Amino acid sequence: MTRAHLSRRSFLTLAGTAAATVAAASVWTRSRHARHGAGTHAAAEGAWRSSGGVLELDLVAEDTTVAIPGGPPRALTYNGLLPGPVLEVHPGDAVRLRLRNRLDQPTNLHYHGLHIPPGGTADNVFLSVDPGASQTYAFTLPADHPAGTFYYHPHRHGTVADQVFGGLGGVLIVRGALDHIPEVAAAREQVLFLKDLPAGGGTAGVMGMGMGMGGMMLGREGPVLTVNGKVNPELSVPAGGLLRLRIVNGSNARFWRLALEDHPLHLIASDGGALEAPVELQELLLAPGERAEVLVQANRSAGRYRLLNLPYARVRGGMGMGMRGGMGMGMGRGPGAGPGPGAGRGQQSQETIATLTYAGSVAPLPLPRRLLPVQPLPEPVRTRRFELNHGMAPGQGLVFLINGRPYDHHRTDTRVRLGDTEDWEVMNTGVMDHPFHVHINPFQVISRNGTPEPYRAWKDVVLVRPGETVRIRTRFADFAGRTVYHCHIFDHEELGMMGNLEIDA
Repeated sequence: MTRAHLSRRSFLTLAGTAAATVAAASVWTRSRHARHGAGTHAAAEGAWRSSGGVLELDLVAEDTTVAIPGGPPRALTYNGLLPGPVLEVHPGDAVRLRLRNRLDQPTNLHYHGLHIPPGGTADNVFLSVDPGASQTYAFTLPADHPAGTFYYHPHRHGTVADQVFGGLGGVLIVRGALDHIPEVAAAREQVLFLKDLPAGGGTAGVMGMGMGMGGMMLGREGPVLTVNGKVNPELSVPAGGLLRLRIVNGSNARFWRLALEDHPLHLIASDGGALEAPVELQELLLAPGERAEVLVQANRSAGRYRLLNLPYARVRGGMGMGMRGGMGMGMGRGPGAGPGPGAGRGQQSQETIATLTYAGSVAPLPLPRRLLPVQPLPEPVRTRRFELNHGMAPGQGLVFLINGRPYDHHRTDTRVRLGDTEDWEVMNTGVMDHPFHVHINPFQVISRNGTPEPYRAWKDVVLVRPGETVRIRTRFADFAGRTVYHCHIFDHEELGMMGNLEIDA
């Protein structure tokens, strides 16, 4: 099909029309869990833990009145909560979740990061649950599933961006070997679900939420930053102790660039589980869908320390521009360039999102020196290339493209063989950051613009900036079937940046 590319001036003009709207929050109350739950017990306020090897819960998606300072009056929630209930399981557990759709749109569930079957009633993103209907999701977590911090959210193509922006999402924790490392087990644990919301007065429900072309093109953001549905909540840790933060970026499009005053962050796990050893960071960047676990040592003077979200621009400008194959607009970017102020969408000043205080004291606790082995994958049997870009299509307007084509539900874009290991080179020739997500099978990042990654980790989302080529390696293990890969800025996915993946037995 013939495409007319966007000029840079047109792009920036369109970008300037974006307006952030809707999404919301609520306090975490156990009474609401009790109202909707079945067959489980509350492990802690806001958390549900498997019992007898089974996690069973009714999960109700609904439009709810909420109260967030400066935020909107209504949100889309699970069981009346934003974020939804924390789900906690172990390898080998049976999971039975009954999704009840009380929205006015179709919806479904995706178990982001879990290695479970892509069909049937497991992680089947092609299921559609109509308004007023229910769907029972039933699967068994593999006995060797890694421990980690995972994420559930809707993934019904055509409504997913509205619903995630509207508030739907929650944390799923898999317990395992990482939790048994003595230093990790001694830490005080805290989940941080990061979500941006519109300012007060946003439209209720899921329709009309900043759906202008500019907002969709950039990916919608809201100016009210929340942690676990609260504005600037208090976190506490005893002096001398360790704080373990499980951090989830549950936003539709916002990138979170985190730093804790006077405290380094010691990364111990990424999307797919533990690292081999802690990595000290001064700041942590999380794209939409990414997760991380960090340890914080409470070894400073008593006081209050701000957890900051630092400026980040995810749209680039001011560099050379050209077409790539006549299919869209391309813009190069030199290797190693930092986020910078940029010329496009992104937070322009630092904001406090939570405050850490020291409460009490304990004998000083050390950091772990070693964590868990990350086995390298075997050499690939083939290498594939995926180009991310965008352009204009006659009769469709703006489209986002993978290898020059927007998404088609009926097309198989990539066909692989069960058991094969492959390298995928993901190249961004556009002007916006794209977090690339693959369902079902995690991957290891091998290199970025030809430079090897400094440490091995299991990932399922990788940020690909303009001008970058990122090489990832994955093995299609255990489960045949049909699933997807896509940009995890959901407005981009809805506008075409997704492909269908067929795993043949």
